[in-house]
Amino acid sequence: MKEVGQSVISKMSVLLIMYCSVFVANAASDGVISVASQHDVNQTAERMLSILEQKGMTVFNQVKHSDGAEKVGIELRDTQLIIFGNPKVGSPLMKCQQLIALDLPQKALIWQDEAGKVWISYNDPQYLVKRHQVAGCDPVFGKVSGALAAISKAAAN
Repeated sequence: MKEVGQSVISKMSVLLIMYCSVFVANAASDGVISVASQHDVNQTAERMLSILEQKGMTVFNQVKHSDGAEKVGIELRDTQLIIFGNPKVGSPLMKCQQLIALDLPQKALIWQDEAGKVWISYNDPQYLVKRHQVAGCDPVFGKVSGALAAISKAAAN
């Protein structure tokens, strides 16, 4: 009977560790949506820039973090940030809650993980609603969510 009790405790311990690991992983990415890309970082960034241009978005900047790191002697996996937006969408959001300007214009991080997988990550618009306590802009946030998902999916595939 003692062996059965230890077995149950051992299994419960493993489940508890697994649960905590999942919780920590989700907490670390709270508010971020990541989409796996089928392309390398440069190809994904080029695809995203092209799509943004086709959709009439303004690209404010492209920051190649890995290039900057290399200049100071730090090795960083390929990492690029694209900063983009559209004042027709962002301005009404700022009118609802001016503090959201801290997170605008939109940003997409294109990066390679430890296993060599490439990702497009961006702020979840619903997280921004909560973070900045925005009220009265639900239709605009719905459009932003749909646009970011579609742009990321198209750049990734």
